[in-house]
Amino acid sequence: MWLLESILLALSLCADCFAVTTCSSITLREVSWKKVAPIALVFGFVQTAFLAAGWLFGDMFVGLVEHIAKWIGFLLLLYVGGSMLLKTLLNKAEKPLELNGFKNVILGAIATSVDALAVGISLPMSHPETRYLVSSLGSVFVITSLSVIAGMYSGQALGMRLGRIAEIVGGIVLIGIGVSMLH
Repeated sequence: MWLLESILLALSLCADCFAVTTCSSITLREVSWKKVAPIALVFGFVQTAFLAAGWLFGDMFVGLVEHIAKWIGFLLLLYVGGSMLLKTLLNKAEKPLELNGFKNVILGAIATSVDALAVGISLPMSHPETRYLVSSLGSVFVITSLSVIAGMYSGQALGMRLGRIAEIVGGIVLIGIGVSMLH
């Protein structure tokens, strides 16, 4: 069960990365493996680092808020998942981020990884085993990197169709994980 939860967590967190890189690939003159691989690695690394940082921060404060921990985790995941859903359902169109240049790649990776920080803070509150942490970090890195590769190669046509669906599914999965913490 922990492996499936890790994979679902990774899939939900990478929805923004997929959507951003799908839309942003329009601005690239050429989508080649030489250009895509470093971008995928940066997004995967930043997403994983934010999840780990959130986890460490949350782990430091679990003892202080243990009696309300499951509610804090639920509320954080509800906020992140709900925000993803609302933004998508209300059609809050954002100008695609141009991924030309290292600075823009880093900014894009950070912008799409803030939710991983919030989710990471909530995870220690449900007292998961160490193998869940390891599998979550590994899953987030691999799946985020793969989603960026898929997003960059799919371009505008898929971005207009699946980018929205990916964010809706990601939001629902995060809310579902939050609800499961209440049991």
